[in-house]
Amino acid sequence: MYIGRIMHTNLITVSPETSLADAQELVDKHSIDHLLVIDSNKKLVGILSDRDLKQYWASPATSLSTHELNYLLEKVTVDMIMIRTVVTVSTATTIERAAFIMQQYRISALPVMEDDDLVGIITSIDVMAVLFEAIGISDESVRLGVFVSDSIGQLAKVTNVLKEAGINIQSLLCWPEKEFPGITQMVFRVGAPDSDNAIQTLNENGIKVKLQYEKDITPFLP
Repeated sequence: MYIGRIMHTNLITVSPETSLADAQELVDKHSIDHLLVIDSNKKLVGILSDRDLKQYWASPATSLSTHELNYLLEKVTVDMIMIRTVVTVSTATTIERAAFIMQQYRISALPVMEDDDLVGIITSIDVMAVLFEAIGISDESVRLGVFVSDSIGQLAKVTNVLKEAGINIQSLLCWPEKEFPGITQMVFRVGAPDSDNAIQTLNENGIKVKLQYEKDITPFLP
């Protein structure tokens, strides 16, 4: 899936000259965590998070009276504390790439651009929601894990076993086991009514199924 399909396009923006008091009011009013800062030419020049606002709020709060604090917050503007080096993505960025970028830069939101124009924003919550949907987590499904050698045909072997038993795979993920070079873990979900049959069928075909956390996974390795 691509970012352009799930990004938020109803953007809440502010100018660099917006006061912190007004910025906080917008954050509270719209229940959002980020404000995009655009200049008079409608170009993205910064981003401000609710966390940034709270951190600035806290720094003078202990030494100023309420009246003094409110006065200060009316004088301080967004451009004084906003992040100017903004990490952005395009509408053609994949959801998994967006998740990787967020982890790499330790950020929780990405403005979305088309050429030089700001067209949307996506947050870590949006990314996680799509990934959870792709994984297929639900009360109606059961998670099964198997380990296979990292070689041609292993995926087909497992899926064919389930196919012959008439069991539908709802979702599938694979990743290498770092502690065991050459071994890949396959995690897939099947419908809850099919889970017992799936486990039995896989075991009968020499494919050991892991159903929970195991400190020692060696008994499950091929």
